[in-house]
Order: sequence, then C-alpha cells, then structure tokens
Amino acid sequence: MGSGQTIHIVDVDVREVWNRLKEDPAAVLIDVRTRAEWSYVGLPDLSSIGKQPFLVEWQTFPDNRVDPGFTERLSSMLEAAGVDKQAELFFICRSGARSRSAAQAMAEAGYVACRNVADGFEGPVDSNRHRGQMAGWKAAGLPWAQN
Repeated sequence: MGSGQTIHIVDVDVREVWNRLKEDPAAVLIDVRTRAEWSYVGLPDLSSIGKQPFLVEWQTFPDNRVDPGFTERLSSMLEAAGVDKQAELFFICRSGARSRSAAQAMAEAGYVACRNVADGFEGPVDSNRHRGQMAGWKAAGLPWAQN
C-alpha cells in the first residue's frame, strides 16, 4: 500500500462475471452496497452455481461515509472462507462507482485480481430516471432475489 502507485481496476461485463463465477471455483462476488439496498433492491443469486455473494458495505447508511474498517473486515471474511489473495474478486454495487473504490482498496491490501462489475447491479438511470432496465446485473437477466 505504501508504494503510492495506483492499481488499475478492470471493468468486467456482468455476463462475463457470471461465466467466470461459474467456471472458476475460487472466484467470488463481493456486494458492497448498503444493507438497505440488499433488502429492498435485491441481491445477485448465485445458488445455482453453489456460491453466495460476500456482503460488506463500502459506505455506511444513512451517512454514506466510507467505512474505515472495510478492508480489514472483508479481508477477515475472505480469509475465514479460505479465499486466497490470488483469487479473482468481483466487486459489485448499484452502478459501478463504489465497487471500483472498494476493489482499489482491496488491491492495495494485496489482493491481486480485483475486478469491477461494469454497470453494477442496477446500471444507469433510463429516460424515466429508473435503474435496472438498461444495463447491469438485473437488466442482463442474471439470477437475483429479493428478501
């Protein structure tokens, strides 16, 4: 982390993320949205491929401050699950902004294959100012569930 170098985080299309999660037993999906988003908007459903997303907030709700303990908490979760620092980690949020920052933080913590899920779970807003129709996990028709 002390090198001062910015690590380039690659954007990966949601369909490609799904394929890599299916094909690579070590690959994981990390959802960095808020608890409110998980509850009210829904979650990627990885049960058909025998996986579950890791759920860890990048920013706390409702104040939207970056959680200073994010890196340590996620590192502990990954270590407890036996996820190696070489494993491909896919970070997802609503539209791809928070997840990019989270991926950057974990790359700086030594995880070598941090990727950003392009367009996130809901993608950009459409002409009616609604999300989930134009791009992202939901719009691609990938499995998801709502509590």
